[in-house]
Amino acid sequence: MSQKKVDYYKEQKSNRRNIIKKEKRMQMIERIVGTIIGLVLVVWVGFSVYNKVTQAPEPEAGEKIETTINIDSISDYLNSLNAEEAAE
Repeated sequence: MSQKKVDYYKEQKSNRRNIIKKEKRMQMIERIVGTIIGLVLVVWVGFSVYNKVTQAPEPEAGEKIETTINIDSISDYLNSLNAEEAAE
């Protein structure tokens, strides 16, 4: 082996504990980040599905929408106002 390789090997051997600690730390960080990203994706997909399920269906093109409104109470109120004005 060349002297350069021997020096590199000795350096690696003397710092092996620190190198192993650093590698373990990086693996733990990668797992945590991966878990967080996975959870975010699951929550996002769940939220999207929930919105799709609870959303009112949109009418198709050309389909008429019919809405009925009961205005009896408004008519009664206006009639009572007109009766008060006529009495004065």
